Amino acid sequence: MIRLTIPSIDERDLEAVREVLESGYLVQGPRVAEFEGLIADYVGTEHAVAVANCTAALHLALLAADVGPGDRVAVTTYSWPATANVIALCGAEPVFVDIEPVTYNMDPEMLREVLQHTTVKAILPVHAFGGLADMPRILELADQQGVPVIEDAACALGTELAGRRAGAWGTMACFSFHPRKAITTGEGGVITTSDAALARRLRILRNHGQDPDAPAPDFVAPGYNLRLTEFQAALGSAQMAKLDRIVENRRCRAAVYDRLLQGSALRAPGVLADSRHVYQSYAALLPQDAAPQRATIIAGLKAAGIETTIGTYHMPLTTYFRSQGDFAPGDFPVTDDVAARAISLPLYEDLAMDQQVLVIDTVGEMLAR
Repeated sequence: MIRLTIPSIDERDLEAVREVLESGYLVQGPRVAEFEGLIADYVGTEHAVAVANCTAALHLALLAADVGPGDRVAVTTYSWPATANVIALCGAEPVFVDIEPVTYNMDPEMLREVLQHTTVKAILPVHAFGGLADMPRILELADQQGVPVIEDAACALGTELAGRRAGAWGTMACFSFHPRKAITTGEGGVITTSDAALARRLRILRNHGQDPDAPAPDFVAPGYNLRLTEFQAALGSAQMAKLDRIVENRRCRAAVYDRLLQGSALRAPGVLADSRHVYQSYAALLPQDAAPQRATIIAGLKAAGIETTIGTYHMPLTTYFRSQGDFAPGDFPVTDDVAARAISLPLYEDLAMDQQVLVIDTVGEMLAR
């Protein structure tokens, strides 16, 4: 089976976890602090706050931005449902913004139209599949409205635009370390920010409301238990040592796919000019006439020993949000098209070129049939 993804785990990762397990010190200690420092230094922010997963990161970021009942948050239409779920979990309403057809990211022109008619408490763009959204234009619109931008950078550690990394654009940004990401801690998330007051509030919220600066335990707010473990953080620190290598290898394999798709029926994903995509997923587009057969194509590829999946989800058309907002096909035409046609191809550091050739040849044969 050519897997969809395989995490880059080696003996150094195993040893890092083994050392922590043998120490008996397993939760919220020096390894977490070390991992947070590595992330902040890499992204280019003053602070990083590690939490249990990226959904928790997004939820706490919105709470730290005082998003609550009656508020609205502008958010992309095309993402894993957690991106919109956390808005609803705060008691707020997601205001969906259609995407660009090439990058699959929030369309700034659609955002401009939304902001002309709607007051929002925050803007939540996603760096889809590891490609940076058009942050200069999004930030310009946010500044005009005086609202914070929270980056959903779940897939985008290492992504850059004009030399500035994902996570250093918005007021806060949230990263994931799920096994499908470039580096992993199994589960895990981090919020980056350069605002000290926000970082303090995030640390309070993640740990039962405990004051992180008090000399003795003191609980200053209601909080959650969303801490990262020491052994996850140790794995994350070991993974950070090879992040750039992993990203470059993924980029090289994405470039191979780009070449193989030239002249084919599939369309390669696009990127912004002057940007560095990290390709958490390689989401190509099937031809429009093949979209109704996508599930059959994915099943056929699996039968042939090739694991693929859809791109991600058209959030307004999921059952919950469709019922809440009375959304229908046609409301977000670009997302309708991309969500129906996107197929994620196998991509990981050790994927061989002959495997990539086999993937594309097999997809082509299925399309021809």
